[in-house]
Amino acid sequence: MNNLIIKFIPHGGAFYQQMVDLRHELLRKPLKLQFSPVELSKEKHDILIGAFEEKELLGCCILSKLEEHCVKLRQMAVSMNKQKNGVGTALLQFAENHARENGYQLLFMHARETAIQFYEKAGYQICGDCFKEVGIRHYRMEKVLSGKS
Repeated sequence: MNNLIIKFIPHGGAFYQQMVDLRHELLRKPLKLQFSPVELSKEKHDILIGAFEEKELLGCCILSKLEEHCVKLRQMAVSMNKQKNGVGTALLQFAENHARENGYQLLFMHARETAIQFYEKAGYQICGDCFKEVGIRHYRMEKVLSGKS
C-alpha cells in the first residue's frame, strides 16, 4: 500500500471514534459485545495507533503498558477489504518499533485462534495452552524485542 500512513491517534477525537467504530464492527459486533464507557475511558492511558489512507482509517491497534519492560498489543483490526494487503503487517511493525524505542523488551497479545498464522509469520510464539476470552479461543503469543528493526 503506497499511500499508507501509520500514526498515533489521540484519545477522544474524530480519528479515535473511527477506531472505536472499526473495532466494534470487526471485533465486538460479531460476538454481540459492546464497548462500555469505562472500557473506552481507560484507553486514554494506552498508545493508540492507526493506519490511514488519506483520512480513511484502514486498521488500528492498541499498546497497553503492563510492566516496566512488557507491553500488550490489543484490539488489532484491519478493514475487511484491506486485509492481506500489508496493513496489519505495517501496523504491527510500527507498534513493535515504538515499543522497542521506548525500552520495552517483550510484546505479547491474546491472539484469536484465527490470527495465529499472521503473528507466527511476524516472529511471535505461542506461550501456553488455548483459553477462552470473550467466548472464543485465544492463545498468548509473545515476541522478545531486541535491537533496531
